[in-house]
Amino acid sequence: MGKRGKRNTFNYNTDRKKLKKKIMRKERPTIGCAQIRKAWDDRKSAKQNMQDMGLSFGTKGVLPINKKSLSEPVEQGDQAVVVKPYVIREMETVASLRAETKTTCSNDLTEFVQYMIREHNENYKAMARDEKNYYQHTPKQIKRKVDLYKRSHPQDYAAFIASLQAEKTS
Repeated sequence: MGKRGKRNTFNYNTDRKKLKKKIMRKERPTIGCAQIRKAWDDRKSAKQNMQDMGLSFGTKGVLPINKKSLSEPVEQGDQAVVVKPYVIREMETVASLRAETKTTCSNDLTEFVQYMIREHNENYKAMARDEKNYYQHTPKQIKRKVDLYKRSHPQDYAAFIASLQAEKTS
């Protein structure tokens, strides 16, 4: 006699409805754009959702290509009715905003740059020969690090230079 497999039994402890919702949520694609995500309707297809928002689903069939005359203006055929025009307006307002630069320096880099400026001012060749230059950065690399510090923390840099000037005068 061979081995008998375990019988399939119903598990009363699992909620099948919740399990199906969980699986469907994982299968659903994640939408990066917040405006599209907010206006998305799960009951419609992707193409229908995009048409409702006034966006194109793909490049195929967006503009007809007329091989006879490329110089003539292209006439748009039957346009789909835009049901959700607010999506495009919100996307345009977000795109018109200026993006913030979020470059920062690590604490080690700021300490390194402050030490080098304190010891050598703007002499990058002397900075490259300094014994605290453990990674043997070249003068240009050190200059780039100093410029990065100036760009990312302008208030800290100004306060640091002011404190250096105060130390020199006293």
